[in-house]
Amino acid sequence: MPAALTRPTLEMLHNAAHPLRGLNIDFDRLLEMIGESPCVLIGEATHGTQEFYEARSELTKRLIVEKGFQAVALEADWPGAFRVDRYVRGASKDRDANAALSGFRRFPTWMWRNRGMLAFVAWLRQHNNGQFHDVRKTGVYGLDLYSMHTSIEAVLNYLDRVDPKAARQARNRYGCLEDFGEDSQAYGYAASIEMSETCEEEMLAQLIDLQQRGAYYASLDGQVAEDEFFSAEQNARLARNAEQYYRSMFRGRVSSWNLRDSHLMETLRALMSHLQKRVRKPRVVVWAHNSHLGDARSTQMGDMGELNLGQLVREDFGRNAVLIGLTTYAGTVTAASDWDEPEECKRVRPALRDSYEGLFHDLKLPAFWLNLRDEELVHTELQERRLERAIGVIYRPETERASHYFHCALPSQFDAVIHFDETRALEPIDPPDSWHGGEPPETFPTGV
Repeated sequence: MPAALTRPTLEMLHNAAHPLRGLNIDFDRLLEMIGESPCVLIGEATHGTQEFYEARSELTKRLIVEKGFQAVALEADWPGAFRVDRYVRGASKDRDANAALSGFRRFPTWMWRNRGMLAFVAWLRQHNNGQFHDVRKTGVYGLDLYSMHTSIEAVLNYLDRVDPKAARQARNRYGCLEDFGEDSQAYGYAASIEMSETCEEEMLAQLIDLQQRGAYYASLDGQVAEDEFFSAEQNARLARNAEQYYRSMFRGRVSSWNLRDSHLMETLRALMSHLQKRVRKPRVVVWAHNSHLGDARSTQMGDMGELNLGQLVREDFGRNAVLIGLTTYAGTVTAASDWDEPEECKRVRPALRDSYEGLFHDLKLPAFWLNLRDEELVHTELQERRLERAIGVIYRPETERASHYFHCALPSQFDAVIHFDETRALEPIDPPDSWHGGEPPETFPTGV
């Protein structure tokens, strides 16, 4: 257990904290710290906290308006995010933000189909409408890899439009999955124990074939064709990586986690390369869970051999990247009790005393942010490893310590942390009955 902080140290931290007051959050000093960074990662300690979405949205709006960020990359499936991208750019037939978000159909739907996202997507559409040229519009992109079958469908739909002969060949390749329908885990299990042939070669062949025809496809209709091809290429890449991911699930947590976060980074690199065709210095803000965005090398996750997106971004960008974590002490959260179960509004237990969240509670500030990188005393005093809480899409408070805490050195994990002492559950757009009457249950970051 880390040593308790002395009163002078608590006073120093209190004085170093930048208070946040109300929804009109003052992020001026944080924006100064971000400076000209091309990549800003904004995390969250849960996938279901209203204040996290509000703060992330407000900071992102300022990054877009004041610093010209061209992309918001989400811990979300590429096809669902691409539908949102078309809407915010004025290139879709969706009537409103709610319709644009309806592409997020798989569990956990509330992660992106919630009131906070609804407001942000509507704002981004309005902001983009005020831009005179497409290159000044900010897009929305998905980094995750769970949408294997939806991405395959998107590749086939694209090829049906631009190259029917290539579409027939692609259907033959992707047909190796047909015995399993859309049950990706069943395929992964059968392939991992050699009950079935793997589809690895077919997935890779289709990606390579699409890439080799890319110059022709992207030239068909200017910028629109280039964006459409890039999306198809990403879907083909996702299908290839997802096939590997589902096979790796049955070899252990570390290999599947590493493959997933490597895909997040591969997609981020591809996105920045794509944006560079329009602007000389592309700038991207990433929204994902703290467990993906804090540098894994300073956490218990890293000790176990796991890497993550935050680590890989730092390896690419060094101090030019800014990693921001968000934490809470207590309140309510939207989460499920198990995978694929309906979301509930659950009570979040007060954080453990020997955690960073417990320490921040002792500062007696309702909301604040700390500069962990440039404030030397703050960095030094918080460097001793403590517990940090991680609530994913599943929350099991009855096993709180074992399920939702891990050790880390916060100042090495993040460049800044935003803390809200008491938070509210994120409101889904279409809440089930269980959300209004739910209450308590975990893993070591479960379902992040």
